Amino acid sequence: MNVDVPASRDLAGIAQLAARTAGGRLREVFRSRPQVDVKKDIHDPVTEHDRAAEETIREVLAEHTPGSVVVGEEGGTRGGPDGSGASGDGVRWYVDPIDGTANFAVGLPFFCVSVAAVAGDELVAGVVYDPVRDDMFAADLDGATCNGEPLRSRGAASDATAVVATSYPSAHDLRVGDRDETLRQYGLVVDSFATVRRPGSAALTLAHVAAGWTDVAYDSSINAWDIAAAMLLVRQAGGTYLPLGGRPGGHDWEAPGYLACVGGFDLAGSVMTEVAGLVAAARRD
Repeated sequence: MNVDVPASRDLAGIAQLAARTAGGRLREVFRSRPQVDVKKDIHDPVTEHDRAAEETIREVLAEHTPGSVVVGEEGGTRGGPDGSGASGDGVRWYVDPIDGTANFAVGLPFFCVSVAAVAGDELVAGVVYDPVRDDMFAADLDGATCNGEPLRSRGAASDATAVVATSYPSAHDLRVGDRDETLRQYGLVVDSFATVRRPGSAALTLAHVAAGWTDVAYDSSINAWDIAAAMLLVRQAGGTYLPLGGRPGGHDWEAPGYLACVGGFDLAGSVMTEVAGLVAAARRD
């Protein structure tokens, strides 16, 4: 399926409608302190609002793109011409109804709705919607915007003046890697950057990189629904998004990690190239 610029704008518009429809309800129930269940472990929470928001998004997408496939964090892969989840040559949507569930559940205002559209092998549209601030970040094949205004990803030029947002090291990083080496690398980040933050939503963090509100973002363990829309935002705004750890020939949005930065940032000179495994670790005295 080939999608031109006008068609990608149409898909971005549908994604915005779906995100706003779900986001309005999330804004209403925010800080209601919902019951929290867990999926894989205590670090992977889910609420009834995650599930309900995803179903709302699926309904909007099905109405406006019948026969499309939706890959959702909560409901898995569903849809397609025969309902089997096989997309054929149609649109494939990646949906995270609440990216930042842990924040949402306790009342921290840093979470978002993420919806992205893939046609064939191309990521063609994506939105990240912050319902608390009513910020709509949108990207298509023609560029990226926030609330209709063009995004330009510009900010700090080096670690010493930059804000880095990262979930590293996560419990997974500490469990599967060399714990001492992982903590050493995190120490490098803390020492090298002006400021380190741990916001709790990959999609919204990357949207902020696209806007130039955060300089660098890194994560070692994510899913396609977390970052597909935000990846397009960063690139279309002029920033850099590098997929990490993906399989050869795989799609960028399927890679389990990423390193992103604003345009003009000296990534080659950043300590993040070591932390992300882009260069051989240089032991410091």
